Amino acid sequence: MSKEELKIGEISKPRFEFRSFGQDFDEAHYRMSRLSMPVPEKVWERYSEEIYILSKTNDINNTKIRDGKMDIKTFVKTVDGLEQWNPLMKGEFPIKVSVLKDEVFPAFQVSMPSLTKDVYTYDEFIAIIKEHPDLQAVRVSKERYGYMVNNTICEFGIVKINGAQVVTINSESTEVEDIKKTIKDIGLDGVENINYLQAIKRVIGMIDKPLANE
Repeated sequence: MSKEELKIGEISKPRFEFRSFGQDFDEAHYRMSRLSMPVPEKVWERYSEEIYILSKTNDINNTKIRDGKMDIKTFVKTVDGLEQWNPLMKGEFPIKVSVLKDEVFPAFQVSMPSLTKDVYTYDEFIAIIKEHPDLQAVRVSKERYGYMVNNTICEFGIVKINGAQVVTINSESTEVEDIKKTIKDIGLDGVENINYLQAIKRVIGMIDKPLANE
């Protein structure tokens, strides 16, 4: 059976991912850029401002808000140290209380706050998050540079987490062996796989552990 050819920005079957965060991936980024095949101009450079909702009680559901839309992904499994995440829900603001009760807060795995309105705006939702003892809204800005190595979608990014700057590098694909080859080719063998959820929690002190090369 032939492998699926990945295309940046297009939906494929669920992918596996290697990602790490630290202060210096310059050498790996250089190798990634040199080994990359040409990629569409739309992914050469991308910028975004996002809000991640962090829960003290779980590490399996990753919630972010961008451009007024909420996206929750859930952890599926790990294969050879590579993580697979699938979409759990998508929504946008204003958002119905039924969605908050049935999908959003159960994903956080925290106690249900008092929800008395039928519909909540973005600002009202964030106010609820800020008042909840087990939840925290974190501002994340991303400056991302896209590549394609060994038919894996790759990225180097400069990320600010509540203003604290770190860098990230990743490779993702439906094919585990292609990612493993890419990790080796760009010189990241043995570097810890750290997803966004873990990285943000480490930076804000919710998890007492350093990033990959700190």
